[in-house]
Amino acid sequence: LTSQKGLDLVLATLPGLLRRGGQLALQGSGDPLLEAAFVAAAKAHPGAVGVRIGYDEAFAHRLIAGADAILVPSRFEPCGLTQLYGLRYATVPIVRRVGGLADTVVDATNDSLRADSATGFVFDAATPTALDAALQRAFDIYAQPDRWQKLMLRGMAQDNSWDGAATRYMALYRAL
Repeated sequence: LTSQKGLDLVLATLPGLLRRGGQLALQGSGDPLLEAAFVAAAKAHPGAVGVRIGYDEAFAHRLIAGADAILVPSRFEPCGLTQLYGLRYATVPIVRRVGGLADTVVDATNDSLRADSATGFVFDAATPTALDAALQRAFDIYAQPDRWQKLMLRGMAQDNSWDGAATRYMALYRAL
């Protein structure tokens, strides 16, 4: 739980998320101030906010797989596995357009939704306002079950294995 991972942005947007009827489940450890703030949020909103301080890999995968969406609002992220787990488990990622997050999640814009290429929601600025706008777009699509299911299925169909990358690397190597 660090500001590098954008958890301070999640805290700032939590009231809006809850007003919209959303819930937050969080597992992790790190910055003691962020830990305390999330524990306080869980106490203030029982049944809507659940927090587990610490880390358990198997539990993390179950948590991701059981969610509707996963927030990854990182300030920087060279690669990122969290959004890949979300895509594989049909848990729609909401990510900041940075590093590997930008490379692996296709924003649900009108054009990408029409083209059947959207896999999640992407926002640019590392601000609560930008994250909140992405959350609103996610809630709007979530209210349309057919469109939400398409996002889920498209994400699951993504091939993020090394097979495609290895083929491209070999083609580049041969071309050089």
